Amino acid sequence: MAASAALQRSVVSPAGRHTASLIFLHGSGDTGQGARAWIKQLLKQDMAFQHIKVIYPTAPARPYTPMKGAFSTVWFDRYKISNDCPEHVESIDSMCRGLTDLINDEIKNGIAKNRILIGGFSMGGGMAMHLAYRFHQDLAGVFALSSFLNNDSAVYQALKRNESVLPELFQCHGTADELVLYSWGEETNKMLKSLGVSTSLHTFPNLNHELSRPEIEKLITWIVKKLPVEA
Repeated sequence: MAASAALQRSVVSPAGRHTASLIFLHGSGDTGQGARAWIKQLLKQDMAFQHIKVIYPTAPARPYTPMKGAFSTVWFDRYKISNDCPEHVESIDSMCRGLTDLINDEIKNGIAKNRILIGGFSMGGGMAMHLAYRFHQDLAGVFALSSFLNNDSAVYQALKRNESVLPELFQCHGTADELVLYSWGEETNKMLKSLGVSTSLHTFPNLNHELSRPEIEKLITWIVKKLPVEA
């Protein structure tokens, strides 16, 4: 799999001195450029900060089982889009290695690990939860928009054995989501909370499987709280 090659990325540079980084993972079949453009369309401008670099990587194309094996830009494979089936752990772990390289690039640029946030939309949020809660528990925080973890997720197994302080989770989900049901996001939130994660779940009535401006504005408020400007 091509995860070992450097991931393509679209970057919004900070206006001032770079002291923190945010990694936003797109949903299945999208690209980093596409996720950036979607947010820009909602906000009427890029999601940009004085001190935070925003990085939108693109998943390498791979065969995707829910699309009958057609190639798609997905972070990992799924047996089906459901929370009651096994995870495709091999492809998840492979991509965790590729995304770890991205985190390490930021650390090499002088950014402390606790000044890096990771999250995303749909599958991107699921990927971010695997990356942070299984392999990078010292990140600043995690966000998951319209996302879920499978009922027997490797994330839950890892956290049952964990004793360290975990990154906070900021979750948003629309009640009208017909692809990733609101109840799946709610169950993920409850399970992570029971395993020691400090979580919040923001509910958006009538929102389907999509982003919205109020949601992104709420996310930005949380980002700035987790990654304040350094004096």
